[in-house]
Amino acid sequence: MKSFATLLILLLAFSCKAQPPLSTTSKKAESAYRDAEKQLGQGQVEKGIASLEKAKKADPNFVEAYITLADLYQQMGKPEAAVDEFKAAFAVNPTFHINSLVNCADLERKLGRYQDALGHYEDFYKYRKGNGSPASAVRAEKGKASCLFAIEAMKKPVPFNPVNMGPGVNSETCEYFAGVTADDATFLYTRNHQVAGSKREQQQNIQEDFYMSVRQPDGSWGKSVNIGPPINTPNNEGAPSLSPDGRYLFFAACADMAGDYGNDRRGLGRCDIFFSEKKGTQWSVPSNVGPPVNSSAWESQPSFSSDGRTLYFTSNREGGFGDGDLWMSQLDDNGRWSKAMNLGEKINTPGREEAIFIHPDNMTIYFASNGHKGMGGLDLYVSRRDTSGNWGEPENLGYPINTYKDESGLIVNGQGDMAYFSSNREGSLGCEDFYMFEFPKNLRPNPVTYMKGKVYDSKTKKPLQAGFVLIDLETGQTVISSNSDPVNGSFLLCVPANKNYALNVSREGYVFYTESFLLKESPDRFKPIQKDVPLDPIEAGVEIALNNVYFETGKFDLKPESKAELQKLVDFLNKNPKMKGEIGGHTDNVGKPADNLALSNNRAKAVYDYLVKNGIAAARLTSKGYGDTVPVADNSTAEGRQKNRRTVFKVVTVK
Repeated sequence: MKSFATLLILLLAFSCKAQPPLSTTSKKAESAYRDAEKQLGQGQVEKGIASLEKAKKADPNFVEAYITLADLYQQMGKPEAAVDEFKAAFAVNPTFHINSLVNCADLERKLGRYQDALGHYEDFYKYRKGNGSPASAVRAEKGKASCLFAIEAMKKPVPFNPVNMGPGVNSETCEYFAGVTADDATFLYTRNHQVAGSKREQQQNIQEDFYMSVRQPDGSWGKSVNIGPPINTPNNEGAPSLSPDGRYLFFAACADMAGDYGNDRRGLGRCDIFFSEKKGTQWSVPSNVGPPVNSSAWESQPSFSSDGRTLYFTSNREGGFGDGDLWMSQLDDNGRWSKAMNLGEKINTPGREEAIFIHPDNMTIYFASNGHKGMGGLDLYVSRRDTSGNWGEPENLGYPINTYKDESGLIVNGQGDMAYFSSNREGSLGCEDFYMFEFPKNLRPNPVTYMKGKVYDSKTKKPLQAGFVLIDLETGQTVISSNSDPVNGSFLLCVPANKNYALNVSREGYVFYTESFLLKESPDRFKPIQKDVPLDPIEAGVEIALNNVYFETGKFDLKPESKAELQKLVDFLNKNPKMKGEIGGHTDNVGKPADNLALSNNRAKAVYDYLVKNGIAAARLTSKGYGDTVPVADNSTAEGRQKNRRTVFKVVTVK
C-alpha cells in the first residue's frame, strides 16, 4: 500500500462515520454499503471492497459506492483502479461530489493522462457554481496549468539519450543519489544491497552503503568498491554530497545509537546530516554537523558548494512553505555554521522540494519538486542566481527528461555538458541504475575548469597542507576557500571559466604564493590546469612575486583589482610583526631605460604607500625600482615581457 498511515486515517473515519441518507433506493445496495462501512471501520479492507462491489451490482447508479471505492483505491496506491471508479461515478452524476473531479484529475495527471485530467479540471470549474472546497480550487488551478505545460512540452521534446553507466557502477540491486568530483573522475553513490547474516531481518537484510567508482583511462567507469568504515556502518547511510575536490563528504544518517566502528550517529532529529574529511586515502570518523543545520525535524540530501563554505539541504523544519523545503547554511571564518536560511517561495512551494544539487559554478542549482508546474509527480528544475544573490524563476528541464513519473537526484559535471541520474527504466541491470546523458545546452550551468596539483616545501619537497583562496578580481569577492590534503598535499580547485582570478596559497611559517588566472578572454579557459605549488619558508632574501598587483600601461596608479593581493600582503606583515622588507618594481625593456627606471620606482612607491596607509609601519618598508635590469624571462616575446613587468616583495629581516 502506498501510504498505510493515510489509509488508516481513512478507515478510522469510516468507524466514526454517521449514517447520512444515501442516493440509492435499493435496500440491497444500501445494506451492502452499510456492511462495507463497518468492515472498513474494522480494518477489513478486502471484505469492504467486496461489499462495495455488491452495492454497485445491486444498483449500478449508486454513486456513493463508486466514490468510496475510488477514494479507497487512491489511498491504497492503485491509481488506475481509482480513476476507473471515479469515472464510473461521474457517468452517473458528475456534480454529486464536486471535489472528486479534482481528485480524479490529479491521479490522471500523475498517470500521464493529461488530456483526460485537463477535461476533469475544466469540469470542476464548469459544475462548481460555488460548491467545492477552496483547497480543491487551488489544486485544480495548479493541475490545469501543469496539464497545459505537459501537453506542450511533449510537442517539443528536449534532446535526451540516456546511456547506462555500465557494470562498473551499476549492479542487480538499486543505485541512487550520487556525487561527482569537479574533474569528473570520481563517482560516489548510494547502493541498496543485501547483507548476508545482517541483523536487519525486518528489511529483508537490505542495507544502504556508499560505493565509489573511478574513471579509467579509456573513459569507462571502473569497478565500484564499498568505501567501508568509518563511513559505512551496519546502519543506513544515504544521500551523499561529495565536495568538488573530493575531500569532504556530507551525508544523511538516521540511526540513533553508536555504530560498531565508533561512529556516534546519534542525532537531533529523525535524520541528521553528518560529514567526514578525507586525509590521504583515509576518511575521518563522521561527525554530526550539529545545529543550526540539524534540528529536531528531518534533514537530508545535502549538497556542498565549491566555495567551501555553503551547505544546501532538504528539511521539513518549521518556517518552510511545504512538507519539505530547500535550505542553506554558511560557514564563517571561525568554522561555525550560520542560521539555516530558507531559499524562499520562488524556489519552495506548498508541495515538496528535494534533492538539491549546487553546481561547481556556485550559481546554478538543480532540484526536484512536485509543487511547480510540471509533468506530474516530482519533476527536475533548474534555477540560476543573479549577481545580487537572488535565485531566478525555476525552469522545468522539459520532456522526456521529466515524465509523469517521479524524477529526482540529478547531478551535472563541472563542464556542464554531462548529467547523471538514476532510473528504473527498461534495460537496467536491476532495480534502479545510473545513467548519463549529454545535457541540453539551454539547461547547462556556467562551465568550470579546475586546477589540480600538490603543495610542497620548496626546499625539502615535503607535501604540505596549505590554505587556498581564489578571488574574483573584478569584485574582490572570495570565490573559493579550501585546503590542500594534510597527508599528500594534493588539491583540486573548481575555477569558473568566465572570469579573472587571483589565487593565494598560504601556510604559517611560509611566505604566501600568488598567481593570476585571466580566463575571461582566454581561448584556453576551459582547459584544466595542472599546477604544483612550492612554498618558501620565511627567511631573509625570500621573494614574493605579487602577480595580482596591476597598473595601467605606462602609469603607476594601482588598479582596483590589486586590492585583494595587497590586503593579503598587509595580513602577512601583520602576522609577522618583526619582519622588514623591500618592495621592488620591475619593467620590460620596451622604451628608454631611464623612463623604465622612473616608472618602476613610482610603482614600487605606490605599493609602499598603500601598505603604510593600511597600518604597516613605514620603518619596516623600503621601495626601489630596478627598471629593466633584472629580467626573469626573455624580453623578445610578449609572454616574457609580461613576466618581467612585475612587483616583488623581498624579505630583508625576519626578526
